[in-house]
Amino acid sequence: MERTKILVVDDEETLCDVLKFNLEIEGYDVDVAYSAEEALRLPLNSYGLVLLDVMMGEISGFRMARMMRDNPATADVPIIFCTAKDTEDEMVAGLRLGADDYITKPYSIRNVLARVQTVLRRTGRKESGPDATDERIACLGLVIDTAQKRLTVDGTEVPLPKKELEILRLLIANPGRIFSRGEILTRVWPDEVVVLDRTVDVNITRLRRKLGEYGKHIITRPGYGYGFKA
Repeated sequence: MERTKILVVDDEETLCDVLKFNLEIEGYDVDVAYSAEEALRLPLNSYGLVLLDVMMGEISGFRMARMMRDNPATADVPIIFCTAKDTEDEMVAGLRLGADDYITKPYSIRNVLARVQTVLRRTGRKESGPDATDERIACLGLVIDTAQKRLTVDGTEVPLPKKELEILRLLIANPGRIFSRGEILTRVWPDEVVVLDRTVDVNITRLRRKLGEYGKHIITRPGYGYGFKA
């Protein structure tokens, strides 16, 4: 599956690095630009989304957004402003420019990831997050039909609550990869304000029990997290 390309534009290099690292963990391809001038030299129409700061150098984020919206080649590229300009007037101005969302600093990475996923889903762009899977995922005797939200084990349907099914889908869609509890929380509980790490452990325990002999394929890496080994 083709991975969504995201461009992060911000003059704070450390912030760019943090966003790039976390977005890549989520499965996106990420480029960074440290100014609007640098970003405008890139093929902007190739990106599925742009995360854009407002207060930069000679060309502000607002001006860059206006330039993108005025150019037919980039008019439909989703834009999320990530900025310290947090007044209502500035937020309204950003949205009127055609931004798809507006996030004020300081923000949590979980919030940014959830907003990215929501904008990609809403705009119909290809998405590399947890909902961007094939309709049918099969591994060993386990088959998840993502359209019908159902799991079968060796041909027999096994009812699972939504969160347990989403955790299992995440793990078997990425065999061999270890996800930290924080990564699982971000993907499976993106909109909840407070969810304890212990919640992941409880759901994993229930999953193992319900999967019978296949439960042993959900592996634990102490100090790191969980994965699925085929």
